[in-house]
Amino acid sequence: QVQLVESGGGLVQAGGSLRLSCAASGRTFSNYAMGWFRQAPGKEREFVAAISWSGDSTIYRGSVKGRFTISRDNAKNTVYLQMDSLKYEDTAVYYCAAPEQRYSIAYYNQYAYKYWGQGTQVTVSS
Repeated sequence: QVQLVESGGGLVQAGGSLRLSCAASGRTFSNYAMGWFRQAPGKEREFVAAISWSGDSTIYRGSVKGRFTISRDNAKNTVYLQMDSLKYEDTAVYYCAAPEQRYSIAYYNQYAYKYWGQGTQVTVSS
């Protein structure tokens, strides 16, 4: 059973930083791409960032490019989302996700992901 557990959310002032972590268990973490998504109140869930299984390919939504960095530590079975220069509009519940397929590229489409964490709240005050 694949489990994903996010942590690291919280309240931060605009311009500040947070680092989210997602600990994975239940299968060989290093064989799978990982993604981060977010959902703000009253809005649809949207793609934030993803990293390929090998870690050599990453993709970002345009509004976070240059401010957010996704990375992975296969020894710790963990994927990270470093968020710098946070803006009020980054406020949302952030979810990590994993696909079913091994050795996959980084996906931006949420329907490519089968497993989801419970989410962690990020609130940016203006």
